[in-house]
Amino acid sequence: MRRIILKPGEQFTNSHLKRTGAFNAAALTAATAIVEGVRERGDEALRAYTEQFDGVRVEDFRVSQAAIAEAIVNVNDKTAAALRQAAVQIRDFHERQKQQSWFTVREDGALVGSKVEPLESVGIYVPGGRALYPSSVLMNALPAAVAGVKRIVCVTPPTADGTLDPAILEACRISGVTEIYAVGGAQAIAALAYGTESIAPVAKITGPGNAYVAAAKKVVSGDVGIDMIAGPSEVCVVADSTADPALVAIDLMAQAEHDPLAACYLVTFDAEYADEVERMVERHLQTSTRAEITAASLADQGLIVVCDSMPQAIEAVNVIAPEHLELHVDHAFDLLGAIRNAGAIFLGAWTPEAVGDYAAGPNHTLPTGGTARYASPLSVDEFVKKSSVIQYSSQALVRDADMVMTIARHEGLWAHAMSVEMRKNLLATGNVYGMEAGGREGGDGAGRAGSGNADA
Repeated sequence: MRRIILKPGEQFTNSHLKRTGAFNAAALTAATAIVEGVRERGDEALRAYTEQFDGVRVEDFRVSQAAIAEAIVNVNDKTAAALRQAAVQIRDFHERQKQQSWFTVREDGALVGSKVEPLESVGIYVPGGRALYPSSVLMNALPAAVAGVKRIVCVTPPTADGTLDPAILEACRISGVTEIYAVGGAQAIAALAYGTESIAPVAKITGPGNAYVAAAKKVVSGDVGIDMIAGPSEVCVVADSTADPALVAIDLMAQAEHDPLAACYLVTFDAEYADEVERMVERHLQTSTRAEITAASLADQGLIVVCDSMPQAIEAVNVIAPEHLELHVDHAFDLLGAIRNAGAIFLGAWTPEAVGDYAAGPNHTLPTGGTARYASPLSVDEFVKKSSVIQYSSQALVRDADMVMTIARHEGLWAHAMSVEMRKNLLATGNVYGMEAGGREGGDGAGRAGSGNADA
């Protein structure tokens, strides 16, 4: 792992990082071409791209109920039970995020409020490739179901024989997914966004994927909603002398094993302690089933920051703005208020990041690449939309009329001002043009509305 030793008072800055972003120019170019291909040729393009990238020819992308029922029988009983238990805790957490429509009435009779409505449809992307992720089904589909979304569509790459992992299908059943399609990559994102002969479009797409999936989500964003553009996974572990180096090492490796591009940061206070963590990594690698990926991630993307003090360490964390932050320190909860930027925060020695990935309840779809500076974890809020509701009484209109007309005239918006003035006239005189206008169209109100040029 690369190492930086900060001097007393020295600040950790973005220049110390080597982030590459969620995707590169080549991925964006390729994803754009794939998206356009699917828009133009529909299922024909989906089949061609699936054969090209996944090595399998799929004739019918939708997974039938019979195929689902047959597959889930093959799910290991222990795995199925674990998925069901995790789903209970994930659902419980997200139920607490639900918002209700609300309305309030002012003394003058004006009613204002917010109407909360679930999206009509969502598409969730579940990655394939180096690993299979039934947990991603739970984390994306359950918040959508809690929000009240009626149509929840899952897309995920097929395996070499054209089928899907039975555990993913079981997770879909548990989570309330209504449609499942064996298609992945940028082509799946395009199908969800624009539709094909066999896949109807959705209102929003959520879920992580590789660089081409991330690039495709950027391409379709605006035509369809997206949750975020997720880059490689990352973890930052802050460890003081109370932290067991063997546990810190395995927690770094738990993120590194995802992807050679996964970024792992160790923020600590002693160079010798950092050496011991690295020795523990080497020891664990001897028995790892994903040693090659893990070693590549730590060698190429790993960073150790040795700090002089806890305040210096916390400021480094806030610059990194990690997807996952583990505080392996004494009295970890006391530091929570100082953390400004992190997707998920894991407090204390008994809280490995893995519990957040699978069981704790909070969502594991998190902002990456420093976007925790402004972005939040996936939540029920991603699957609803809100409409403002306004109903004025005549008394409320009179009260606010001068304020509205003054601002409208300042902005040069004649009809804005007149739409209020005419109602005010009607209330005062029984005539929309006022006493002096006497029914004459335009009235002298027109002359008082201002003559500035308006940009509608």
